[in-house]
Amino acid sequence: MTQSNISILSRSNKVGSFYSPDKIKTALVTGRHPYDIPGLYSVFKSIPEIDFYPQHLEDFVSDTGKAHSQYDVVVFYNFHQETPGNEQNWWDKGTKDVLEHLGETKQGILLLHHAILAFPKWDFWAELCGIKDRKFSYHVGQKIKIEIANVEHPITKGLSRWEMTDETYQMNDAGTECDVLLITDHPKSMKTIAWTKQYKNARVLCFQSGHDNQAYADQNFRKIISQGIKWLAESI
Repeated sequence: MTQSNISILSRSNKVGSFYSPDKIKTALVTGRHPYDIPGLYSVFKSIPEIDFYPQHLEDFVSDTGKAHSQYDVVVFYNFHQETPGNEQNWWDKGTKDVLEHLGETKQGILLLHHAILAFPKWDFWAELCGIKDRKFSYHVGQKIKIEIANVEHPITKGLSRWEMTDETYQMNDAGTECDVLLITDHPKSMKTIAWTKQYKNARVLCFQSGHDNQAYADQNFRKIISQGIKWLAESI
């Protein structure tokens, strides 16, 4: 039995009829930042191996549908700035506990674009993404050349150098404990564009790209998202 078959069998054993048992169940967690909804959703709809469930962070935290443990991968695309723990609204309470549970299982974690900048004063989030000091400046509409730093990784398989237009961040690069996948030499960008790391029991992928549909529509961007989710779910 192959690794892929084992992963599918595992997913089949733990889900009900609400999910397709042979799909990678993917939560897309958003909030506190506007984005092109049709554009971003089209990225996930283009991946036949996944079922994706978009939701605000408040819905992810409240978990009314009792789905937390059934997601194979959680994609964060949120930009919350307040450190969890002192929430006044009932629907926000529990955020700290829920997020700090990340890594306790093998549920994969993808921090996409501005999610890397979320919770700027929270040490937990800094450890999760592999950058301690996340002060930044941003530059919209930059043409950036992307180089493959690790051609052997399953996430970068089949990719070669490309150019796309996207928002860049000038900030510290991923730490030495990270496996850097993509880099750029753009003068208004951090060098590391995509990297992976292990956080406790979970695989983590951080991908700095993804501001708007100029990135969403790029086939190389989509390939990183597709192969990234599959790698996080341990299906490749």
